[in-house]
Amino acid sequence: MLLVLTVVCVGSGALLAWVFRVTEKPIAEAAAQTRIRAISGVLPHYDNDPLADCVIVVPVSGGEPMKVYPAKVGEELTGVAVESYSTGGFSGRIEVMVGFDTRGILIDYYVMSHSETPGLGAKMDTWFRSEVASRSVIGRDPGASRFKVSKDGGDIDGITAATITSRAFLDAVRRAHDVVFDDNVLKPLAP
Repeated sequence: MLLVLTVVCVGSGALLAWVFRVTEKPIAEAAAQTRIRAISGVLPHYDNDPLADCVIVVPVSGGEPMKVYPAKVGEELTGVAVESYSTGGFSGRIEVMVGFDTRGILIDYYVMSHSETPGLGAKMDTWFRSEVASRSVIGRDPGASRFKVSKDGGDIDGITAATITSRAFLDAVRRAHDVVFDDNVLKPLAP
């Protein structure tokens, strides 16, 4: 019995190692393509390679380092994309790519990953772009406005029945803004 159990465990371990090796590269390539799609979707026009010009920034206020991707036309900085996160989602971590112009106005966002409830929190991908009522975050400056859900005294209508997800999403966007504009990351990026 011990021999059979040993053979099964060794065989299972070998099979798992093989599957990991076979799938590791395609998974990494898919993640890279998602990142490229997100960056190009949230930035203004650029002619540089934002991936190559990426800067990793440790927030002054604490938290995990974030990647900042500058968009340039020639030598002029036209905007930045920030890979941000929040751990306060209803089902855990939310990761977003957020694009800003050089004044701090939000250009667009791309939800990169989340585990929120389908049909509720998962609506963040489209909800905060909607022109209905006060949902849209596009064109706002998270540093200058009351960038919170209306239930918390803010200016933005949260997702119906998903206030926790709405708070987490707005927290991720605010983190992205703060790391670039409050921590003075733009000065080294712009010549």
